[in-house]
Amino acid sequence: MNSEKFKIGWIGLGKMGNPMSKQILKAGFPLRVYNRSHDKIKALETEGATSATSVKELVEKTDIIFIMVANDDAVKDVFYQENGIFSAQVADKIFINTSTISPELSISLSKELKKKNSHYLDAPVSGSVKQAEDTTLVSIVGGEQVIFEKVKPVLEAYSKKSILVGKNGVGNSAKLAVNTYLGILAQGLAEIIQFSKTKNVDTQDLMEIINNSALGSTFGKIKGEAAINKNYNAAFTLEHLTKDLRLAQNSGFNHPVGNAAYNSFSNAEAELGQEDVIAIIKKLS
Repeated sequence: MNSEKFKIGWIGLGKMGNPMSKQILKAGFPLRVYNRSHDKIKALETEGATSATSVKELVEKTDIIFIMVANDDAVKDVFYQENGIFSAQVADKIFINTSTISPELSISLSKELKKKNSHYLDAPVSGSVKQAEDTTLVSIVGGEQVIFEKVKPVLEAYSKKSILVGKNGVGNSAKLAVNTYLGILAQGLAEIIQFSKTKNVDTQDLMEIINNSALGSTFGKIKGEAAINKNYNAAFTLEHLTKDLRLAQNSGFNHPVGNAAYNSFSNAEAELGQEDVIAIIKKLS
């Protein structure tokens, strides 16, 4: 298949799926979309996308199918529900799962799809909504190199870089490592902001020092500004980060700093789950 002729299907139009799929449209690929709530489809239809009434219909009318949903259970539902992926003719299709899920589930799905003569890549992304809107995400891919090379032009519609890191499941493992680091950074930033306040250091001064030092980072600038303004509107929800930290724990992560971050976020999840990750600072007050 010539990448320029691919018909693309997209399942899941949430915070990330919406801007990512829009970039597919902007790159000129024919796009068919499915979402449980039809309201989220309307805006994409005005930009040229076609809607599908079921996952099965979407699969059978496209060549490459992207999935961007919340967690393992949501992914299983997409594949196994009535009129889901496994109810469709999937031979020769390529499935790209951009959801952050357990490596074990990706490996299981890839094996099932291979038996049906189709292909699977786990391709979670590093970055959040702003990066999706700016096409500066990093795609972290697990799967066969020949399939990766075939779909790379499509991945690059929303990514500044696509990296093949290994076989199926390895993409998810790498993403869990990245998000564990994110959890450690968010917890650490919240703690030093809170500590500095107790010592009469203005948070704006603290962040100016950090951002102009070797410790400066894009993450620190964005989340430091959010903390200064007490802006906890979610770019990446605390609930989703906690889910990713839990997946890492379930996959065997067992180190003191990451474990402490997981415990902190897990304890905050019920109260602050829908707020941004930097809202963890509220638990330190």
